[in-house]
Amino acid sequence: MLSPNSSPDRAGADTPEDQNKDGKTVNEIMVIDPDTLELDLNHGRIGKLENLEPLTQIERLYLRWNLIKKIENLDTLVTLRELELYDNQIVKIENLNCLVNLEILDLSFNRIKEIEGLDNLQNLEKLFLSSNKISKIKNVNCLQKLTMLELGDNKIRDIENLDGLTSLTHLYLGKNKFSKIKNLDTLVNLTCLSLQSNRITKIENLENLTKLTELYISENGIKKIENLEKNTLVETLDLAKNQVKVIENIAHLQELEEFWMNDNQVSDWNTVQNLASNAKLATVYLEGNPVDRDPMYRRKLKMIAASLTQIDATLCR
Repeated sequence: MLSPNSSPDRAGADTPEDQNKDGKTVNEIMVIDPDTLELDLNHGRIGKLENLEPLTQIERLYLRWNLIKKIENLDTLVTLRELELYDNQIVKIENLNCLVNLEILDLSFNRIKEIEGLDNLQNLEKLFLSSNKISKIKNVNCLQKLTMLELGDNKIRDIENLDGLTSLTHLYLGKNKFSKIKNLDTLVNLTCLSLQSNRITKIENLENLTKLTELYISENGIKKIENLEKNTLVETLDLAKNQVKVIENIAHLQELEEFWMNDNQVSDWNTVQNLASNAKLATVYLEGNPVDRDPMYRRKLKMIAASLTQIDATLCR
C-alpha cells in the first residue's frame, strides 16, 4: 500500500509493484478517493503518470521524489491549480495544455533542457524550473500573471526574453553562467532579485527596479558598490564573496536592514564608517574581510552602527 499521507479524506495509491531496468521497485498510481482535492504521492517510487482520470475535483497534486520520466495523462485534470513534479526524471515540458487553471508548476530537479509547452497556462503565477539543464530563457512571455520565476542552477548564459513578465515580483537566476545584468527594464514590479553565483563583474541596469527590497548578488566578481541610486527601498543587500574593497554608495538606502559583505576585501575602517548613515541597519556580515582581524572588530562595528542587533552569525549583547 502506497499512501504517504493516508487518511480517510485523502486520496492515496495502491501498487502492483514492478521493477525498472535497474531492478528497483516501481509503483503504480491507484486512486482511492476520486473526490479528493489534494493528492500527496511524494517519495512513492512512482514510474508513470496514469490512472488519474477519476480525479474530477483535484486541485493539488504532489509527486515529488519519484521516478517519472514523462508528463502525460493529465488531460482530464482541468481543475488542477498546483502541480509538483520536483525531483523526477523528466526531460521535456509537454502535455500540459488542458491545465488551464494551473497556478503553480514545480518542475525543479529534473533533466529539462528547454522551456516550452507553457502557452496555455495563462493563469500560472509561480513557475519553478531550478536545477535542470536549461541554457536559454524563452517561451515565458505569454505568462502574463506570473509573479515568481525560479531558474536557478541551470546553464543560462544571458538574461533575455523576460520583457512581457510585468507582473513578476520574484526572479531567481542564481548559479547560472551569465556575466552581465541586463534586459530587466520592464520588470518594474520586482521586489526580489537573486543573481548569486554567476560571472557578474558590475552592478548595473537596475534603475527601473525601484520596488526592489531584496537584492542578492553574492559569489560573483563585483569590485565596486554602485548604480543603486534608484533602488531606495532595498532592505536586504547581499554582496558576499565578491571583490569589493570599499563600502560606499549605500547612504541613500535608508530602508537597509541586512547588509551581507562577508568574504570581500574591505581593509579600511574609514569605509566601514559609511554604515553610520543607514539608521535601520540591524545585521551586518563582514567576517572574511581584513577588518575582521581587528581585536576590536565587533565593538567598532557596534559603535559605528548603534542599531545593529547582529554582527556576522552572532547576536549583539
